[in-house]
Amino acid sequence: MVRATTWSWHWRRSPLRRRSDVFEAWVGVLAVLVTLLAGPAVGWGAGSLAHEALRQTVREQHRHRHPVSATAVRSVPDDRSTGTGRDTAVDREGYHRIVAHWRAPDGTARSGTVSVPRATGPGDRFPLWTDDRGRVSTRPMDPRTATVHAVLAGFGAALGTGGLVEIARRLVVWRLVRRRYAQWDRAWERAGHTWGRADAGS
Repeated sequence: MVRATTWSWHWRRSPLRRRSDVFEAWVGVLAVLVTLLAGPAVGWGAGSLAHEALRQTVREQHRHRHPVSATAVRSVPDDRSTGTGRDTAVDREGYHRIVAHWRAPDGTARSGTVSVPRATGPGDRFPLWTDDRGRVSTRPMDPRTATVHAVLAGFGAALGTGGLVEIARRLVVWRLVRRRYAQWDRAWERAGHTWGRADAGS
């Protein structure tokens, strides 16, 4: 309510209204317009660019990452001094490390240490993603995840634009306030020189 009253005061005709008050009001109007117009435009542009880049990433990942069937050989002993007596290494995310073997997309036999989400015994088979050379890789990004990331990027760009506009508005208002204070100081200084003089009308 107070902010609305202060805002409307900038537009009312009054002998106390200064040009800087009108300028400050127009700065606020301009900031709102820029936020409403530029914010969605920047957000849409950033989201579109991010979506296109992520779609390209999805295509590349699906072209060069392949699902294979791996076979567990043995678990990796936990060589950390934890004193828990566990015989399987478990990392922070709860994945178990095991030694497994699999075949690359070209048929070459591969083996190595991989992480699986649950305990796996020798001889158990599980899915594994590899690159073109048969090296362990992560699951490729799916189109839905790419779309979600692009939307978030667009929202972030729009919010960032609004934040920059608000920062610029506050800087302008800060400069206006500093200028008003300086004008008041000069006015008081001039009044002090004539204070109490009969011919000064004070």
